[in-house]
Amino acid sequence: MKDRKQIALDLDSFQSRLKELEIRYEQYFAGVEKREPYRERTDLSRLIRQYNPALITQTDLKFRYHGLTSRLASYSQYWDRILRLIDEGKYHRHLSKSPKHPTPNPQNTRTSSPEEAELLHKELLQARKQCGIPGDAPDPEKIASFLTAQREKISQKFGDRPVEFMVDISAGKPRIKVRLKQ
Repeated sequence: MKDRKQIALDLDSFQSRLKELEIRYEQYFAGVEKREPYRERTDLSRLIRQYNPALITQTDLKFRYHGLTSRLASYSQYWDRILRLIDEGKYHRHLSKSPKHPTPNPQNTRTSSPEEAELLHKELLQARKQCGIPGDAPDPEKIASFLTAQREKISQKFGDRPVEFMVDISAGKPRIKVRLKQ
């Protein structure tokens, strides 16, 4: 039978290894690690099974032991569920956490026409007069470059869906808004 200090040290070691294993699985699910940390998981399970809760007589250490075993069990269920989803092809990685490298399709990126930019320029001028904002609206070339950039962003996000731009007055300021065509 092990003494109190040895059991406490083993539980500390187990807790730190469980945290490392959790990080390794998250890295695996994010695509950073290439292989599942299966061996570490089995080693950790074997280590925790070495202790029989009946042999731990101190209540605080027994409480820690039960907490760590239940945490390992819940993580194992979670990891098994994610692994099953990956096998079924239903798991979508957290793309917001990983770097995006979209390749724009040259057929999908359309430049805005000068007529559309000129029309929006006129609508912006009228909206600025309605709001009582002095000065001139951005020139049509600047509006055309803005529309081209917005179309590219939208095509990366939503694909090649048709969009239309319009002038909208919100909060007392005219703005160019985009909406998807039906």
